[in-house]
Amino acid sequence: MSKYHFIGIKGSGMSSLAQIAYDMGHEVQGSDEETYFFTQEKLEQRNIPMYGYNTDNIKNGYEIILGNAFDETHIECRKAKKLGLKVYTYSQFLGKLLDETPSIAITGAHGKTTTTTMTSTIFKHNFITSYLIGDGTGHGERNSDYIIAEACEYYRHFLAYHPDYAVVTNIDFDHPDYFNDEHDMFDAFQSFVNQVKNTVVICGDDRLASKLKPNKAKVITYGFNDGNNYQIKNVKTTSENSKFDIYKNSNFLGTFSMAVFGLHDISNATSAIALADISGLNVEQIQKSLDFYHPAERRFSEHKLGNNVIVDDYAHHPSEIKATIDSARRKYGDKQIIAIFQPHTYTRTAKFLNEFAESLLTADKVFLCPIFASVREKEKIVGIEDLQKVTPGAEIIKGEENFDMLNFDNSVLLFMGAGNINKLCHKFLEKNSDK
Repeated sequence: MSKYHFIGIKGSGMSSLAQIAYDMGHEVQGSDEETYFFTQEKLEQRNIPMYGYNTDNIKNGYEIILGNAFDETHIECRKAKKLGLKVYTYSQFLGKLLDETPSIAITGAHGKTTTTTMTSTIFKHNFITSYLIGDGTGHGERNSDYIIAEACEYYRHFLAYHPDYAVVTNIDFDHPDYFNDEHDMFDAFQSFVNQVKNTVVICGDDRLASKLKPNKAKVITYGFNDGNNYQIKNVKTTSENSKFDIYKNSNFLGTFSMAVFGLHDISNATSAIALADISGLNVEQIQKSLDFYHPAERRFSEHKLGNNVIVDDYAHHPSEIKATIDSARRKYGDKQIIAIFQPHTYTRTAKFLNEFAESLLTADKVFLCPIFASVREKEKIVGIEDLQKVTPGAEIIKGEENFDMLNFDNSVLLFMGAGNINKLCHKFLEKNSDK
């Protein structure tokens, strides 16, 4: 048994990683801001100690995991170095775990959290499985058959991983504060798939992902288009679920049913089904497991409020916003769709200003919240008024004092963004729950 201290333990990935280490029998503690984060709930359930940042937290005998949001100048990291303790970054430590067990890494510009959730749902019902999901969910098993992990492309963190299997859901330009352009981003993904040992499952419908050519790994493709190894056909969606057929190399594999509604989620599910099929599971085993699927935190999380549906969703890129609105329309065709969006980072907002507007305008009405800036950003290069100018009819909501603007009937209210808009969503639910 080892002893680990996590610096920034409430981060979504760090929380998941700490849970895995704890479940595997290690002694775990961590530090973070005193502010409440939803990711700490699963840590509290395990009675994992959490402290405010303080050099007194760093003691001999511990190995240190440093969150990706920090560098070696952090006061606790400096203390660890002074004591001569082993220090891993988040990515290095996860890479170590992936090397120790047959591993599946799931990446992509969009959909990786959902796809990791789908894949882990299937595998944990059929194999001894450890998994790390980017919504703060982690589960560890000693002597696992597989470990499944979400792999983030930001700052090329996923290059610390050399998995046996990988999924690439798509490649779409994002993180303009780090990547220069889509070519730079493609290069990162190409470097990642070159490190995969066995098989890469790639969305063959995606313009950029379909061009990836791993050095060693076999390529399996999936999607709606002809020519994919796993092709989706005959999609039928109701308010309860979606049913779809999958053909494997042009031969009928099976019909699957799942509580998802957007075409992007059906595509993501197919990558998970392909992995399960490759791993030797039959159609019945896969379908039985999919019946247990529940979306990840803040991935189309629904709440009923009278004849309205309130949705909390992490969508923060134009492509994700469009997909979330499409899912709402497919599931609730009789309701109007209201988009309440909080942009995340000045750089992303400035880069995709017109694209955000185009995606948001697929809703029936648009409300905008002030931009949630990154701690890394030094300069406010754009404001929410700039997005309002290119989004005809959009109105600005600054806080709960503006809730009267959201007085809609028979509607789906989509609270979307990667910042703290989930807090606004829950305040809205609290204020209106008694009406």
